[in-house]
Amino acid sequence: MNFIKNHSFKSKNILFSRCNFKSSVALLENLPFKTEPHAENDIKLNPVNFLNNQSKSRNLTLIETKITHALLLKTCVFYSDIFTTNNLLDSYFKCGKVDCAFQLFEKIPQTNIVTWNLMISGCNENFLFGDSWWVFCQMHLWGIGMNQFTYGGILSACCALGSVVCGEQVYGFVVKNGFFLNGYIRAGMIDLFSRSCRFKDALRVFYDVSCDNNVVCWNAVVSGAVKNNENWLALDIFVQMCRLGFLMPNGFTFSSVLTACAALEELELGKGVQGWVTKCGVGEDVFVGTTIVDLYAKCGAMDEAVKQFKQMPVRNVVSWTAIISGFVQQGDSISAVWVLDKMRKTGEDINNFTITSVLAACANLSMFTEAMQIHCLILKIGLYSDSAVKASLINMYSKIGVVNLSEMVFAETQRSKQLGVWTNMISAFAQNGRSEKAINLFQIMLKEGMVPDKFSTSSILSIVDCLTLGRQIHGYTLKADMASDVSVGSSLFTMYSKCGNLEDSYKVFDKLEGKDNLSWASMIAGFAEHGLADKAIMLFRERLLEEFIPDEMSLSAVLSACSALRSLKIGKVIHGFALRYGFGEQMIIDGALVNMYSKCGDLNSAKIVFKLMPFKDQVSCSSLVSGYSQSGYIEEALQLFHEILLSDLNIDAFTISSILGAVSLLNMPDTGTQLNAHIIKMGIESEASVGSSLVTMYSKCGNFEDCSKVFQQIKNPDLVCWTTMITSYAEHGKGSEALHVYDLMRKSEIMPDSVTFVGVLSACSHAGLVEEGYFHLNSMSREYGIEPGYRHYACMVDVLGRAGKLEEAERFISNMPIEPDALVWGTLLAACRVHGDIELGKLSAEKIMELGPSDAGSHVSLSNICADAGQWEDVLKIRASIIETGVWKEPGWSSV
Repeated sequence: MNFIKNHSFKSKNILFSRCNFKSSVALLENLPFKTEPHAENDIKLNPVNFLNNQSKSRNLTLIETKITHALLLKTCVFYSDIFTTNNLLDSYFKCGKVDCAFQLFEKIPQTNIVTWNLMISGCNENFLFGDSWWVFCQMHLWGIGMNQFTYGGILSACCALGSVVCGEQVYGFVVKNGFFLNGYIRAGMIDLFSRSCRFKDALRVFYDVSCDNNVVCWNAVVSGAVKNNENWLALDIFVQMCRLGFLMPNGFTFSSVLTACAALEELELGKGVQGWVTKCGVGEDVFVGTTIVDLYAKCGAMDEAVKQFKQMPVRNVVSWTAIISGFVQQGDSISAVWVLDKMRKTGEDINNFTITSVLAACANLSMFTEAMQIHCLILKIGLYSDSAVKASLINMYSKIGVVNLSEMVFAETQRSKQLGVWTNMISAFAQNGRSEKAINLFQIMLKEGMVPDKFSTSSILSIVDCLTLGRQIHGYTLKADMASDVSVGSSLFTMYSKCGNLEDSYKVFDKLEGKDNLSWASMIAGFAEHGLADKAIMLFRERLLEEFIPDEMSLSAVLSACSALRSLKIGKVIHGFALRYGFGEQMIIDGALVNMYSKCGDLNSAKIVFKLMPFKDQVSCSSLVSGYSQSGYIEEALQLFHEILLSDLNIDAFTISSILGAVSLLNMPDTGTQLNAHIIKMGIESEASVGSSLVTMYSKCGNFEDCSKVFQQIKNPDLVCWTTMITSYAEHGKGSEALHVYDLMRKSEIMPDSVTFVGVLSACSHAGLVEEGYFHLNSMSREYGIEPGYRHYACMVDVLGRAGKLEEAERFISNMPIEPDALVWGTLLAACRVHGDIELGKLSAEKIMELGPSDAGSHVSLSNICADAGQWEDVLKIRASIIETGVWKEPGWSSV
């Protein structure tokens, strides 16, 4: 093939100028053995026999290959014996010298089909699949006849490249040239379609022509089903194969079938397949043995997995990794590390899969010492450059909570732009509350020209609380065609829910295809958390109409909606669903049920569910304590809290906050002080939720000195803490102090909400600051986009009323953008009584009675105003009206 000399065999993967052949004389001068031409014991080397014999045993080294090449050139056999030349070509590929192989190929004067097939298979063996395709194209270009080995080799290259288009072109040639009956070729096509997530096409190829007599095709389709998560179908095909009777499954078949059983966690079915393994005599196959170990491990039967592992006659790195992964999946980190130590002592090589499994075992604080030791081992055995290992290191340190070490690992590999490493670093920042760094890193990825995958995009969406930024990332997902992915779509509508934009959240959710239970649960929870509990329940009903079987996440979310609506009836129906589908003893469901019954005031049912819980967690305890407190059962709340202290249960901040709320209601300063001491002992006094509850408790007791001290101890006061402090000062008439705290809050760049402004306006009222009151009321919409509500307008009326500006207060009410309610008019009525304005008081009372004729308070207040003014006739008329209309005033009561 002289035309080869005129073509440059270069491609994107290799350079052919690296290898320079030495002359035959130079090589002979450096032979590892010396021969004397006239010696009696002259050793004559026949290069042809030597090459052919060594090629069969695959033991030819690079130096031997080059020496043989030189001898062939010297004896001129190179030009006449294509069989020997092909063996030499094969030897270069086996030695990994692809550039030398291509140079030799250029010099072959007359090639045959075997030569070309060797070029394709040699490139495949050296992972140069692009070059395999190039060689195939040259064959087609020059009209070289192809056979089944050509097509089989090039289909393997197409599989490795993931190129379905190229594979379909090859299969077209296969059909055209009459090779479509060849089982190996069809197996390659099945494998290609399976790897490309086109399993239906793989099945079409499988069933086009009967494959009854070819185990390779059956293996390919079973393996393809497993790769595409069609595990039950894989088992069905395996059963069909066995029913044929004359086709014996081999080790590859059993490995795929056992993998399917492991994925389905069908242990009994897997044991049946294991019986077939023994019957067919492939039990000693290391790959089959490994999948058996993996089966038991994934099904949680670690004792049996260890037993099977010990019985394996030969173990490889995959076997060891399977048993380590099994311990990791069962949460037994110590055993996983112990097995790694045993593996090292046996001298077995450790690969990146082994290391990543062990790193997952060390991803908790109690294993920090072992984590550092594994890190040192990685450096020692030279696996630190592996991207998967670095990504696992970043993830491990992140879960331990030492993000600075994650950053250190990332900094050492940042320039390599390995996507998995960047993704894990973004996730590490997100999971450890470093949102700003995560967002910055995501932006750097885009600037560097990297394409974030669905995992990094989902991670960044989970921490975004800015609607503008969230929409920008949404735009990126649309551009990158990721918005249809379930994980990304779920993160998108969760982001919109978190930002309070339920409309866009539902739009994304509605367009999402293939919604899973987590998606539905997230959307239901989003509606419930943002005051749209009725829509959450409607969404759950929609899901039920689709013959959906709810899971614990969905039931927990809809129970939260029932709690928000105080809908005991629907809550009991959901409780029935939980029992019906076997979730009655799920901790997450039990906690949600206790919370629902407590919020709905059915404390007896809450107590029954709580007592029946096999394991009581912090959420259920806190919910019941809170339920007792809110329903006025303070002693029961304190008793339950005491029981929690005596048990082994850890007390969290929410439980402490709940019991502090109970103490606040009873005004029990001594008990509150004891609780404060316990909080300091626990080391949670700086937490925002606990701090705000302590502030409220001391405020209710009138102890502002301790109230201020507690507030100063809070590490990072959130909006609730600041609002609690402002409201506490305002309720006790300390308006100036309240406004000072509000100024400090603004300087801390904490955005106020509507509740904050109720406290601020109340402070203005107690301090007599009319102008400041107007300023803060107007700033709500002007600066913060918060529309004032009835409580805010009532506070402003109170500001004017306390200042004696009743007419201005009446004008203010008349000019309100919303229709004033009874609270607003009632505030003016109270001010009229203080200042003795009978006419305006009568007007206010009439307005209240129009809004609520059964409101006894307005009648009584008007009667008192008339009595204070000495208008006893009017008093008698009002009293008579109360009796006539049947209005009843609830009498006051005292616990003294």
